[in-house]
Amino acid sequence: MTSLFVDCPTGLAGDMLLAACLDLGVPEEVIHEPLRQLGFAHAYALSVEEASSGGLRGLRLVVESTEDEPPHRHWRELRDRISASPLSAPLRQRILSVFEALAEAEAAVHGTDPEAVHFHEVGAIDSLVDVVGVCAALEHLQVSSLLCQPPPAGRGTVTTAHGVLPVPVPAVLELARRHGLTLLGGMGWPEAELTTPTGLALMALQADGFGWPSVLQPVATGIGLGHRQLDRPNLLRLIQVQPAQCSASDQPQWQDLVVQEAWIDDASAEAIAWLVEQLRSGGAQDVACAPIQMKKGRAGTAVTALVRADHADALRRIWWRESPTLGLRERHQGRWVLPRRRGMLSTSWGDLAAKQARRPDGQLEVKPERDALQQLADKSGLTPSRLLSQLRLDGEGFEPWEDWRC
Repeated sequence: MTSLFVDCPTGLAGDMLLAACLDLGVPEEVIHEPLRQLGFAHAYALSVEEASSGGLRGLRLVVESTEDEPPHRHWRELRDRISASPLSAPLRQRILSVFEALAEAEAAVHGTDPEAVHFHEVGAIDSLVDVVGVCAALEHLQVSSLLCQPPPAGRGTVTTAHGVLPVPVPAVLELARRHGLTLLGGMGWPEAELTTPTGLALMALQADGFGWPSVLQPVATGIGLGHRQLDRPNLLRLIQVQPAQCSASDQPQWQDLVVQEAWIDDASAEAIAWLVEQLRSGGAQDVACAPIQMKKGRAGTAVTALVRADHADALRRIWWRESPTLGLRERHQGRWVLPRRRGMLSTSWGDLAAKQARRPDGQLEVKPERDALQQLADKSGLTPSRLLSQLRLDGEGFEPWEDWRC
């Protein structure tokens, strides 16, 4: 599995992301094969060249249409083609999610139905190659976590199929609004469109979070170059990083979290309980439910899950599979956690599974696992509270365990 960080000092664009994937070592065939399966093998020509920008090397990518008269495909037609394709289910879902986000954003800013959005608005053949290629590359790299730097939007104006538009273009603003993303701005950025709808949609749907990693231990770097000449190197760096290791420090550690939440009014109590169980077993740090009153006076349940950023995508699949919700809210937060570990506490009645935490002052605290405490109490003939009162919970007898788990 691979952990990646997208450093985008001059913005996000689909061709730069794809070029960076290739520079990181993804074979070109990984890009061409899914496009063949979608029936676009003869619709484009892809050229990749070693180049430089501002004195720094990288790969620059160009996609050209080879269709004499490119058809005006609608999002509905493109979606049906992708859905009916022989692509693997995970890759198919990755691609659909990105194009759906693009279609919804374009429809919102033009006041149309997403079904009727023309393919040229979604991105024409170059963006199709970019989206399919990047999604296929991420599948090939077996990405387990993906963090992206908040991108600069740019400033000024840009000429599009709809005429001259302000930067950031409306679709970029709509994507940022819908997905709760922050765009960097100000007069210090070049006067150009730095972040495109395709580039932002790819990261909005594929990244687990936006921000800077607290620890950056690079393993390899892929560099994708942009086409514009700027007053600085125009590049995007896709950095493969070593997953951060928790330290045995006495100090609290910062943990990036994603809060996932849905309000559900069309599921039974048994179905809600099953959803909560599946979310917990799927890796959620915690899950909570609260009764709420929803539209038309219906009683509902707010289900909230705290998820590690690198597990967010896997948990989304559980929401879609195990609940009737049609929407899932997400916001990126974090928490400070004390260094802690799990192990076995030696007692006069037998071993007892427990958690041990270390306070910043060095003090150790031990808390038995409730299920294990109940089992030991049943075995010893004592009540759990009586047994607990007789245990030494100062850390003595706690079996050594070298790896602190944050």
